Amino acid sequence: MKKLLVFAILILGGCSNASLVENWKNPDNVIFTAYKVLIVGMTYNEDARADFETKLKKEFEKRNVEAMRSIDLFDVSFTDSRKSEEELDDVERQLLDKDFDAILFTKIVGSEDRKTFLKSIAEWSKYKGDFSDDYMSNQDIYYNSNYYEPFTVYHAETSLYCICEGKERSLVWRGSIDITDPEDIEKTIDKYVKLVVVAMEEQDLIFRKNSDGKGSDL
Repeated sequence: MKKLLVFAILILGGCSNASLVENWKNPDNVIFTAYKVLIVGMTYNEDARADFETKLKKEFEKRNVEAMRSIDLFDVSFTDSRKSEEELDDVERQLLDKDFDAILFTKIVGSEDRKTFLKSIAEWSKYKGDFSDDYMSNQDIYYNSNYYEPFTVYHAETSLYCICEGKERSLVWRGSIDITDPEDIEKTIDKYVKLVVVAMEEQDLIFRKNSDGKGSDL
């Protein structure tokens, strides 16, 4: 039980039992390219957040895409209190001023009822919200140590948001990864990051396959 709760805090997917369940891509974005990306791992555990964001940052940098961890950009006061829509709009404006053009946002949602969760996936194509909507509706993760219950199956979501000047700041892609019975936290983080990278390569979102048509190996 304790191991499962620690895993939930870590905001990430499982070890050998992590798998990409579904991913949705905005049909308006056939190919999406970003040059500077903010990586946000939403969890109240600062060490876990830093570990996850660091590993994703390295994947971007290996592909010559500039990336920054949210833990380096948001000061302590930012996550210590809940933010209004106006405050998040101001954050997005600041990101634009710093030449960011995308946010990669990850969180965990757990559910015992798999059918209910899969039904929600079917609604993704109707989702019209933006980063601030997603952040506001989930920011309790930062403050509530009891946010996660010990579900048998964990569902992690990673969302890519465009914050490009002159374009609607909206959802470009969202992927769902299922995790069951996680054991090794370090392998869990590595597997999750690889699954996200491969999914984005397949969708031509920032990451591209190699010239030989091959992407990242799992």
